[in-house]
Amino acid sequence: MVSGNDAGARPSRTVVITQSNYLPWRGYFDLIRQADQLILLDSVQYTRRDWRNRNKIKTAAGPVWLTVPVEVKGNYHQAIDETRVADRRWSAAHRRAIELAYGRAPHFPDGFAWLDGLLADLADEPSLSRVNEALLRALCARLGIATPIRRCTDVLEREALRRTDATGRLVDLATAVGATRYLSGSAAQGYLDVSAFTRRGIEVEWISYEGYPHYPQLWGAFEPAVSVIDLLLNTGPDAPAYLGRPAVTVQGGR
Repeated sequence: MVSGNDAGARPSRTVVITQSNYLPWRGYFDLIRQADQLILLDSVQYTRRDWRNRNKIKTAAGPVWLTVPVEVKGNYHQAIDETRVADRRWSAAHRRAIELAYGRAPHFPDGFAWLDGLLADLADEPSLSRVNEALLRALCARLGIATPIRRCTDVLEREALRRTDATGRLVDLATAVGATRYLSGSAAQGYLDVSAFTRRGIEVEWISYEGYPHYPQLWGAFEPAVSVIDLLLNTGPDAPAYLGRPAVTVQGGR
C-alpha cells in the first residue's frame, strides 16, 4: 500500500517491524497488509510462553494451544532466529489436531490439503524463525497480501541492531528502508519513544485491533483470539474480506 501525499511531497512508505509468530491471528495479517514492507525482527531475545512458537485453534472443547517445542534449557538469552526446534514430531501432531478441530469446517477439504502439505514440508526445519517465516509467506499469499517480507539482519548487521535500544532498532531499520510511516500495534505505546521517529521524519501510527467482523465459526460462541487458519478453514476465499474494519488507526504522539 503506497498512499499519495500533497503535490511535491515524497510518497509515504509504510513499514511494519515485528517478531515472527507461529500461525498468527488475523490482526497480525491486517497489520502486514497495510504496509509497503514487513521486517521480521527475529534478532531480538526469544521470549517464553509467547506467540513466537505457539498459537490457538478453536475446538469442540474450546481454544487449545498448538505449540512448537523448542530448545530453551541453558539458552535463556538466545535470539528468536537462534532458537531451534526440539522435536520434529510437532508437525504431525499439529496437522492431526487441526484435522480433528476443523474437519466439519466448510472449506476444510481445500484448505487443509494446502495447510497439511505446508506443515509437512516444514517438519525437518530446525530453525523456529524459518518455520515462522515460511508459514507467514504462504499465509500472506493465501490471503492475497503482497507485502514484501525481509529479515532484519538483511537490512542491518546483527551487531548494529544489538548496540541500540528497542526504539533505536526500530528507527534505524525504518530509516534504512526509506520509511516515512511506522505502523505498530497499540501495545507498543507503553515503550516506544515516538519523538525518536519524528526526528528522522517518520510518522508513527497505531493500529486498533477492535471491531473486526465476526465470521461463521464452529463450536459455539465466537472466539476472536485464534490463529488465522480458523478464518481460512471457515471462510475460504472470503477470508480477506474479514481482515478489515472501519477506523483502523489512530495517530500516536508522545
